[in-house]
Amino acid sequence: MTSLSSNIVELNAANWEKEVVKSERLVVVEFWHTQCPYCRILEPIYAKLAEDYSGKLKFAKLNVLESQHNQELAGRYGIMGTPTLKFFCGGRPVQDIVGVLTEEYLHQGVEFALKKHKDCLEKSTPLKLSYID
Repeated sequence: MTSLSSNIVELNAANWEKEVVKSERLVVVEFWHTQCPYCRILEPIYAKLAEDYSGKLKFAKLNVLESQHNQELAGRYGIMGTPTLKFFCGGRPVQDIVGVLTEEYLHQGVEFALKKHKDCLEKSTPLKLSYID
């Protein structure tokens, strides 16, 4: 893989909590690895999506084979193959896209996730407040 776009955060077990779980924006994480030919095909499309949606949601990548901790993170979220895009709202997974798809289809997936994120925040905020009160 080439170097990451400035619009894409490189994740690992050490920064997962800060970048994904505690993010106040919708986060889309690409689970990938260097030996995955489909990940190489997706790379320029993912970089373009990150550019197109800059400021609207956070794009990140986690190399599932980079470390044992990264493998454990992927396992925790049910990642069975690469590439897998998983959308997180408030640290919770809300949508998956598995495999290589067209840029148009991925744009549609991102638009759906943005709507889902809005619904997620509206629904989760009262629940969080009721548990704190």
